[in-house]
Amino acid sequence: MGKGAKGLNLYFVIILILLLVTVWVSTIQEKGDSYTRGELVKQLEAGDVVNVEIHPNAQVPTGSLDVYLKGGYVKTLYVSDVVEIQSLLAGYNIDPVVEDVPQENWFLSDMLPILLIIIFGVFMFVMVNAQNANNSGGGKMMNFGKSRARLSTGGEVTLKDVAGLQEEKEDLEEIVDFLKDPGKYTKVGARIPKGVLLEGAPGTGKTMLAKAVAGEAKVPFFSISGSDFVEMFVGVGASRVRDLFADAKKNSPCIVFIDEIDAVARRRGTGMGGGHDEREQTLNQLLVEMDGFGTNEGIIVMAATNRVDILDPAILRPGRFDRKISVQSPDVGGREEILKVHAKNKPLGDDVDLKQIAQTTAGFTGADLENLLNESAIQAARCNRSYILQDDIKKSFIKVGIGAEKKSRIISEKEKKITAYHEAGHAILFHVLPDVGPVYTVSIIPTELGAAGYTMPLPERDEMFNTKGRMLQDIMVSLGGRIAEEIIFDDITTGASSDIKKATKVARAMVTRFGMSENIGVINYDENDNEVFIGRDLAHTRSHSEAVAGAIDAEVKSIIDDCYKKAKDIIMQNENVLHSCAKLLLEKEKINRQEFEALFEA
Repeated sequence: MGKGAKGLNLYFVIILILLLVTVWVSTIQEKGDSYTRGELVKQLEAGDVVNVEIHPNAQVPTGSLDVYLKGGYVKTLYVSDVVEIQSLLAGYNIDPVVEDVPQENWFLSDMLPILLIIIFGVFMFVMVNAQNANNSGGGKMMNFGKSRARLSTGGEVTLKDVAGLQEEKEDLEEIVDFLKDPGKYTKVGARIPKGVLLEGAPGTGKTMLAKAVAGEAKVPFFSISGSDFVEMFVGVGASRVRDLFADAKKNSPCIVFIDEIDAVARRRGTGMGGGHDEREQTLNQLLVEMDGFGTNEGIIVMAATNRVDILDPAILRPGRFDRKISVQSPDVGGREEILKVHAKNKPLGDDVDLKQIAQTTAGFTGADLENLLNESAIQAARCNRSYILQDDIKKSFIKVGIGAEKKSRIISEKEKKITAYHEAGHAILFHVLPDVGPVYTVSIIPTELGAAGYTMPLPERDEMFNTKGRMLQDIMVSLGGRIAEEIIFDDITTGASSDIKKATKVARAMVTRFGMSENIGVINYDENDNEVFIGRDLAHTRSHSEAVAGAIDAEVKSIIDDCYKKAKDIIMQNENVLHSCAKLLLEKEKINRQEFEALFEA
């Protein structure tokens, strides 16, 4: 809130205090010392009363008396019948002064409430107007149709600042080159893409890429979120789209960036009731505007989304979003570059090896890596150190991947023992099976996510795709904890519920999505793409019969049962390691890779 709004708040407080004081003064009564009718009669009999003034109220016959006594004293008495008091005073030969009945104050009764309402309304008008001016750079109250896009002209971020996305940057350099020198392309009759759609998982750097393009080309950059278009009032979103592109044409050449475009560009006519009229009107206006500006006009529309599958096909055709750039999670080299960028302003200890960290963080996005180093810096500060050690990064790696440990939680010895054997079962399979390990850390310390313990593997290589053998091994690893409980305690617990869910999900995907079942065949029976409210139709029929559904369930169960049997055989063959690992966990609560692998050599 700006200085103007703060000044208005001060004025409002002063006005409120004055009003409260006025009301209080108007309601209090000058009571003075308590004075009764009995005292008045006694003083009349004693001849102490000099004079009496009667003040009738508008509510006849009530009123008040000002009784003037010898010695200059004045007493006030409130009476319910003025006429009766006059008769009383006449009996003592006192002729009172009777004031006129006061007329009702029309200003206080009628005008004052109206004035207060007007003052309050004007104040709220000014406050909302000032707030809008602060938030939208000079907007006026009720100006819903104005674009909420933020305009930046600086070049704080360039393509050099974007690490780990080499191919994506090369694709965007053409856009930068056109914005710098459009004549080179128009000379040969080339049409620069009107729109560039950046798609990828959250945290991969889509927004940063868009900012880097604008910074590299040194052109105005309009940024807005898809949700900023949609309002409760029909037609507001479409108006904001028109206003946005009108501003863009005034500042050409420029870049218009729409973040999370799936909020407004979702498939039309989907979901319960046929969709959202306001959202669809906004999308229609966006389509019209992207068709409306001329070829090579110098306006590049960039958008980012992590749900390209639910976007309306009309917005994906050539002439609107001509170019689609997939922003993937970085590989090991990209992760190292990203770590170097985020480590520039962080003092690192001599033992910190960014290359080794990059190797152990397979699957991490740029945002994940930034968060990892930030958590490491927080860990170092918590230890009153001015630099980051490798141990800080290891602890943060576990915190980011699994969750913070709850060492203070009180757990019974029986539950500790069950958890130790459960995690030892997972760890043995991670170690023995060739495609899923090795083990990074095994712990029986509860986490903030509700897990009683955890076994964290260490992926040492980036995998572009999964294999049937690896997926089967993943299922076996998931079942390892349940199997260990069954072998040692001849009983089972509810602790393996999430493991069973994961194993079932993988097995069903193998059968219905990836065609990895000989009995079902190479056919896709997966219907997750037809979920309602995420861009698909409500009314759809199942693509297979009940008999096929039963066969799928039977095949999923067969895969799970087979993996369960194989995993049990492996754990039984390494039962001595199971016992020694559980014993070591009960002693130390957490063991690392070296300590665990040493158990197989003993």
